[in-house]
Amino acid sequence: MSMAETPNPATTSFPAPTISLPLGMEILRTYSGALICLEIVFGGLVWILVASTNVSVPLLQGWVMFVSVTMFVCSSLYLSLFLLGLADKINTDLNFMDMFYHFIALLFYFGAFLLEATVSSAGTYANNTCIRRPRGNIITFLDYREYSINVAAAIFSFIVTLCYGCSMFMGFRRWRK
Repeated sequence: MSMAETPNPATTSFPAPTISLPLGMEILRTYSGALICLEIVFGGLVWILVASTNVSVPLLQGWVMFVSVTMFVCSSLYLSLFLLGLADKINTDLNFMDMFYHFIALLFYFGAFLLEATVSSAGTYANNTCIRRPRGNIITFLDYREYSINVAAAIFSFIVTLCYGCSMFMGFRRWRK
């Protein structure tokens, strides 16, 4: 065997991308496209609600804000990849990537939901004031509006978690076919 021989094209070519979701506006007619739209809408609501409150526990609500902003941007980019028809230009198994992306987003949002629910449920009421009693000597006060916003953010975080879970399950089914 000499060095001048041409390499086997099968060893140097990449497989065609594997995708079973439609491209363009047809993606919006599928369950996956509808769930991605719901993820964007409810993720944006979580982002707005957390941003509109006084941050009573910065570390916990900072993670919720990071997850909601990051997943909002990533889901928007992911949907635009299909809407613009660019998904078929990527040489990878997009069915697996869809499942993997939604699994990671599910883990992030489930953690954000738990943290936001913890922030919301940690207080007790005294004269329409939510009194937070963390360890240490610091007591922060939340009024009823702030408490309600935190509860709504926790509920929307849970809805987004369910959307990501359903999307992951559907991505798993497409990947296994």
